[in-house]
Amino acid sequence: MPLKESELILNKDGSVYHLNLRPENIANNIIFVGDQDRVDKISKYFDLIEFTTQKREFKTTTGTYKKKRFTIISTGIGPDNIDIVLNELDALVNIDLKTRATKKQLTKLNIVRIGTSGSLQEDIPVDSFVISSHGLDLNGLLHSYQIDDITNPELENAFVAHTNWSSKKAFPLIIENSKELENKLTSAKTFTGITATAGGFYGPQGRVLRLAIQDPELNHKIDSFIFKEHRITNLEMETSAIYGLSKLLGHNACSINAIIANRANGTFSKNPSKVIANLIEYTLEKLV
Repeated sequence: MPLKESELILNKDGSVYHLNLRPENIANNIIFVGDQDRVDKISKYFDLIEFTTQKREFKTTTGTYKKKRFTIISTGIGPDNIDIVLNELDALVNIDLKTRATKKQLTKLNIVRIGTSGSLQEDIPVDSFVISSHGLDLNGLLHSYQIDDITNPELENAFVAHTNWSSKKAFPLIIENSKELENKLTSAKTFTGITATAGGFYGPQGRVLRLAIQDPELNHKIDSFIFKEHRITNLEMETSAIYGLSKLLGHNACSINAIIANRANGTFSKNPSKVIANLIEYTLEKLV
């Protein structure tokens, strides 16, 4: 049955509503960044730029790097924006936009997030790179979908018990990355661990300005969590949504972050722009 116009909204030129993209505008290899200015910082390495557009915070550039075609998309901040970007990207490759019907032959995208983050562990210093083995959903977005087949109940229950998680909050979910992409990105330069994804920057990440927070000890509980070989290495606002939606839609996803702050020892990178540039170069080389 074709999707209704209210469910799959298209612009007058046939592009998807928020991203302003048509199927031919994107590659199968996608790089997500949060900051729209970072799109140009990556595409400057391209041999050829074939397409670029922007609508709201969603800036997209498609081109080739060492003969491999990539699309870079700025997602903006937060899991709610990831919900928009991933659903519309999937529609571009797996829904016929003319008939509004799902295609019989589905396409799998490879999605890598290049981000910045703060480390929760003293032994993961500023200026290092962290690959997210899992995304820990602390924000509740994924509960809107049927997620039973992609979660990790043993890990989740251990985390809930360790943190004495409030029953008034969304139940935490833990989603694994694409091991295929993780293997491509891993080297002696990288750390690996669970990335916690919060729904905000201040209270949801334990920052206190003028508002008291529900659990002042939550950050310590998070960074002291250890279960088998797993620990939580960093905290940000996108990875769990990328992992969960990608798994549900049948795409590969992996997140790699430049660590520009260490919350455990209170340090901040002396040159965060350089760290991000190093991560961009590192990731592009690993993906080709």
